[in-house]
Amino acid sequence: METSQLPRRIIKETQRLLSEPVAGISAAPSEDNLRYFNVIILGPDSSPYQGGMFKLELFLPEDYPMAAPKVRFLTKIYHPNVDKLGRICLDILKDKWSPALQIRTVLLSIQALMSAPNPDDPLDENVARHWKTNEVDAMNTARQWTAAHAQPQ
Repeated sequence: METSQLPRRIIKETQRLLSEPVAGISAAPSEDNLRYFNVIILGPDSSPYQGGMFKLELFLPEDYPMAAPKVRFLTKIYHPNVDKLGRICLDILKDKWSPALQIRTVLLSIQALMSAPNPDDPLDENVARHWKTNEVDAMNTARQWTAAHAQPQ
């Protein structure tokens, strides 16, 4: 896919992501499809994900920026707002999306969600229940999953 086929907005956002990276986040478009991004988010400090390297995929649909990007975790993560398929429960990826938001905003929001899970709006009921009934144990499980699944190669 050539850049000439991409809307100017996507080209500008991509250039900014590459030239002004966000701390703890890297996002690069795939060579085969410039609407598909390989994303890595480092587990935020002082979260149970600290020290982990989480791979995600981000896809910009044809109607982006009028429609939200599709994002999911490829790395297994124990989190009340992420299901077993890696889908993420985040308002700006659903009903609170606005064309004023950008890829960078979405990735920063996911990074913030990793620092502050919201078991009151879960995507995985079992993890949310664990988080609400025994947060210390749930965070230990999240640390164990991070150690098992999110280690840099």
